[in-house]
Amino acid sequence: MRLLLLIAGLASLGSCGYHVAGKADTVPKTVKTIYLPAWANNTVKYRLTDKLPQDISREFVARTRYQIVNKPEDADAILTGSIANYQVFPIVFDPATARASAVQFVVTLNATLTERSTGKVIFTRPGFTFNQRYEISTKQEVYFDESDPAIDRVSREVARSLVSAILEGF
Repeated sequence: MRLLLLIAGLASLGSCGYHVAGKADTVPKTVKTIYLPAWANNTVKYRLTDKLPQDISREFVARTRYQIVNKPEDADAILTGSIANYQVFPIVFDPATARASAVQFVVTLNATLTERSTGKVIFTRPGFTFNQRYEISTKQEVYFDESDPAIDRVSREVARSLVSAILEGF
């Protein structure tokens, strides 16, 4: 009787309906090469569009079987993107000087992976939003512009998140 109850219990656990989400490979098996053109920029912040394709390429090479190619005609798929919005606003103020001592920036971007031969959209993510915070020194003699390192950090974060979203189908 115990054996029967154990088997029934194990069978019910296996059929409970839970499964790991995001394991479906949404990229067709025919895609082996990806082309990443320069990203469009609808903002006044230029540096992020320079960093993104490099960091995304690096992430694809490090984590996937896909090769990054330099010409669209050599690619099985094309990953296009644009920076739709870039906002910066102070979040902490120095009480002595009333100047901002911490800043938050929010970047919104759009990305689409398209199969080149058919034009079929494999993956699209409009309104992909990322936040990054950085400090601002209130003392002029030790001031260091932290915005460029913050852009580097958010670019790497975007690359990791975007490649994960493409691979895992989220």
